[in-house]
Amino acid sequence: MPDFTGKKVIVTGAGAGIGLEICRQFAESGAQVGLNDLDPERADQAACALGERVQALPFDVADLEALRSAMQAFGSVDILVANAGTTDYGPFIDSDPALFDRVVNVNLRGSYFSAQAAARSMIEAGKPGRIVFMSSVCGVTAHENLSAYGMTKAGICHLASCLALELGPHGITVNAIGAGATITERTLADDPNYEENWNAVAANRRTASVVDIAHATLFLASDEARHITGETLMVDGGWTIHSPLPPAHPQVDGKTPESGED
Repeated sequence: MPDFTGKKVIVTGAGAGIGLEICRQFAESGAQVGLNDLDPERADQAACALGERVQALPFDVADLEALRSAMQAFGSVDILVANAGTTDYGPFIDSDPALFDRVVNVNLRGSYFSAQAAARSMIEAGKPGRIVFMSSVCGVTAHENLSAYGMTKAGICHLASCLALELGPHGITVNAIGAGATITERTLADDPNYEENWNAVAANRRTASVVDIAHATLFLASDEARHITGETLMVDGGWTIHSPLPPAHPQVDGKTPESGED
């Protein structure tokens, strides 16, 4: 695991799942971590569970004023992981404008302006930095009933490339993680056979754990990845090579939590 002693890290959407594990690994690697979640109670509980290196930052990433205020209060940022995200599952033909706006505001607006606030902090401090976005296999492959979500995740991949070009002269790298099927409390709640179902269709015959996604994130944030920028690293067990759905994949109704890519 890379050494992040002395680094200040913010992870959005980190009250549970992937974001929480990313915070855990950064803290264990010596970083001071700002753990963001929409729910203040969940943010506090998660931060307390991870120890003194972790500080709760409760705010809605779609609320620009709250985002900027919280990140400014946290102080100089070395690494941002823009993980917060939500989705609206359902057919395109029935898409609700209010739900569409929420998906776009959290996934794109939140990621965009989180990165802007972090980049301003890095540039002002005159030191190199790392920005890692959380995208998805849905950003590079088409899926029924996930058009709005997939559109935003594709946008995040391109955003990483655009910002890498603009921020490169300041020593800031910008990349994205293309997360594939991952075992979390939410995905198991949606499908109790989630791991078995997705094991069957991944090229390496295994489903990701939150640890897998966090390891890749910390790598992109490390000095070892200093010459990697503008890229989307697929962490999907090779699933996007052929992209089949499991035969027993359930059609899950409802909305996912807004705590992050969990």
